[in-house]
Amino acid sequence: MNASQIEKNVTTLVQNFNKKEFIFDLLKAYGISKTSITRLKKGDFNLSRVKGEVLYKSKMLFKEVESGTLLNTIDELTKDVDSLKHNPRFVIVTDYRTLLAKDIRTGLTLDTPILEIHKHYGFFLPWAGQEKYSQKNENYADRKASYKMAKLYDILVTKNPNVYDDGGHNLNIFLSRLLFCFFAEDTDIFPIEGMFTDTLAQHTKKDGTDVNIFLDRLFKVLDTKDNSKEASHFREFPYVNGGLFRDNIISPKFTKEARKIILECGDLDWSEINPDIFGSMIQAVVNPAYRSGLGMHYTSVPNIMKVIEPLFLNELYEEFEKHKENTKKLRQLIYRISKLKIFDPACGSGNFLIIAYKELRKLEIKIWKQINELEPQYSFVFTEVKLSQFYGIELDDFAHEMAILSLWLAEHQMNKIFTDELYDFGRAKPILPLKEAGHITQGNAARLNWEDTCPKKADDEIYILGNPPYLGARLQDAEQKKDMNIVFHNIKGFNNMDYIACWFYKAKEYIEDSNSECAFVSTNSICQGEQVALIWPHLLSEKIEIGFAHQSFKWTNNAKGNAGVIVIIVNLRNISNKPKYLYIESLEKKTNNINPYLVDAKNTYVQNRSNPLSKVPEINFGSMANDGGNLLLTEKEKNELLKVEPKSEPLIKNLVGALEFIRGKEKYCLWIDETNKELAYSLPFVERRIKATEKSRLESKRKSTQELACVPYRFAEVRYLNTDSIIIPSVSSERRDYIPIGFLDSNYVIVAPNFAIYNAEIWVFGIITSKMHMVWVKNVSGKLKSDYRYSAKLCYNTFPFPEINKKQKEQINLHVFEILEEREKHSGKTMAQLYDPDKMPKGLKEAHHQLDLAIERCYRLKPFESDTERLEYLFKEYEKMINKNTLLEKPKRTRKKKA
Repeated sequence: MNASQIEKNVTTLVQNFNKKEFIFDLLKAYGISKTSITRLKKGDFNLSRVKGEVLYKSKMLFKEVESGTLLNTIDELTKDVDSLKHNPRFVIVTDYRTLLAKDIRTGLTLDTPILEIHKHYGFFLPWAGQEKYSQKNENYADRKASYKMAKLYDILVTKNPNVYDDGGHNLNIFLSRLLFCFFAEDTDIFPIEGMFTDTLAQHTKKDGTDVNIFLDRLFKVLDTKDNSKEASHFREFPYVNGGLFRDNIISPKFTKEARKIILECGDLDWSEINPDIFGSMIQAVVNPAYRSGLGMHYTSVPNIMKVIEPLFLNELYEEFEKHKENTKKLRQLIYRISKLKIFDPACGSGNFLIIAYKELRKLEIKIWKQINELEPQYSFVFTEVKLSQFYGIELDDFAHEMAILSLWLAEHQMNKIFTDELYDFGRAKPILPLKEAGHITQGNAARLNWEDTCPKKADDEIYILGNPPYLGARLQDAEQKKDMNIVFHNIKGFNNMDYIACWFYKAKEYIEDSNSECAFVSTNSICQGEQVALIWPHLLSEKIEIGFAHQSFKWTNNAKGNAGVIVIIVNLRNISNKPKYLYIESLEKKTNNINPYLVDAKNTYVQNRSNPLSKVPEINFGSMANDGGNLLLTEKEKNELLKVEPKSEPLIKNLVGALEFIRGKEKYCLWIDETNKELAYSLPFVERRIKATEKSRLESKRKSTQELACVPYRFAEVRYLNTDSIIIPSVSSERRDYIPIGFLDSNYVIVAPNFAIYNAEIWVFGIITSKMHMVWVKNVSGKLKSDYRYSAKLCYNTFPFPEINKKQKEQINLHVFEILEEREKHSGKTMAQLYDPDKMPKGLKEAHHQLDLAIERCYRLKPFESDTERLEYLFKEYEKMINKNTLLEKPKRTRKKKA
């Protein structure tokens, strides 16, 4: 049962409030089965014999009280040893006017009028298996440990200059062993609390010179089954195994300061360390580039849940709810969970694997609790979820070691929760000796055969997930380019794909014709611009489809000072009849299909066009000077030229690009053609500039530029027309709701890479500055970093706009004039200031809104409710227009003349 359904249930409870049934209705609202509630009412499940009390094992202790006694009563009940031995999650007291409750596990309390309990429905969500993650923004324990380890690392590297002779592998294993020892002595893995730190303190010199000898010996002891012949201070250390201490390594030499830091690390409470994020934070220790942000280089749990919930977890919970009263089916569900394979082919320090592991363990606990309610367990049960079900590939050696270690730590923590939650029948096998901690391969996932790491059989249920590296085409180094070539060796255009395309392509090949599917986090660039047509035809086919996707959102973490990127989540699966879902911010939408632009539409690929799809004027690329800067003038140079040579005025025009138009910068150029060439050469200043241009072009290494030296007086590429024009900046900030677009007179030369529409009518301005056009631009254009990058061939020429009549054009004209008038009211401000979404004048904002409505009425009378709805409509229109154009372009058949 999801949270929104629970909220409705609790609201209904308040609307139909019944004192006698209140506590039972409350449990029912959170999905507790009718059978269990019936047995609770009868007394089978009520472990209290006190009138007015209901004690429901592991769920709650409820008591009716007189007014004025609530605080004293709840204080007594939360200290009652006899009641708490039944492990109630909540203690609840009420006089049916006020309700007080305490969460025994977290210590959180609730104090509310009972008829307002629906406003606090989230407090009791643990009854429905929905725990709030307890990570705090500061992650104090993890951060403090990271800083200490960073100091230790720096000292060891300085003291041991040859430590990287093997690429740092020896040091990486050494650090992971240290971390295990710190964790083990604080979490009952080692038999005596603090024994690692205490033994090191007692049996090494203060100057640190023998710490490495001590640690070498201890690491061998931890890999030895029989330590009876060891020195007494080593004898009580247990056999660890699991491969962690198997290989012989040489510990680095220590200093007095390094020894002091190890002892300080031992004083921290490592039981508070979070394995979900700890590996990533410690990874920052060995990467100096991350040092300034220790505590920020990990993926937050809520973000990871956006991947694993729709990928497999939601379906497992649906199965649980569906068969809640059937113990046979519930046991089958546990068996199914025990056979799942979870595979992260870019696992880093294991965040995704650890959260997936924890969530499956939590679901297993929930199932066992339900089985126990239906058929009380009289024999011990052990977890069926094993680390061996988890697979990963990681290139970085230290991250690989951290993933293995973090999975062990997660297993130990979940074993404790398993025995606490199922205290009278749940048992955990001893953590030592360690078992194999999953199958984590160190290597390059782009070049490895994934089936070597995660073998698949016909009946295997496998989920591939993760957050692979994003790198755009221009940011890839030589090795990454080689990876791309290996993966896409016979596919055209791979040089322009993002690096993450390797993971999608290999995942597609892996899951095809198997019981597997994948979901990756990716930058949204692979679902925008030219990359869509390059990548997606090779991913989607008659066999593979997108099963769910999250549209663009900010991928942040929970740490202070975090930095987020705009990402998407995309699932690939074999074509099936299962529902498809689009996640748009916090909304879930069931769809017929999800196309590569992450829209509910057919799998259409917007291709570059050299001419407009709709009946609008042609768009032109701006003019290009290629003059070595000699035909360009600053405002100062222009004024000096006019002062010295007033006759030069007809040769000077305003030069405008994105910077000049948006930021209000003044720039000029010498605009010379055949009609005024003689005048130009007659003016000494201008002639010098022309000759300098000629020299610059002759010195170019490009033959095409050298050839332009014969016309040094004019721009290399002339697209200017002596008419009014519309300027469209090629790049604009992603923060803006609208790309600033403007009308210019014939005295302005628009320069590349910006765009110009000449002889343009006013209504055309209205179309390209509308929200409908902006929605199209956002989704089909590429990006420069995260900014809009306008494209004539992809944005303007492909934009589907219906034919409109004269009256509609006139209506659009009126709204455009209103926008221009509002701009004029603020003529002292630049376009950047006017179109800053936080500072945009109200009048200008309203004028754009009215234009948006007028443009949308050209498509349909019913207003659009969201950008998603706008985009879906545009794709349908695009497909219609493309098909219509294709039919029109088919050659006519000619009849053969009879002989």
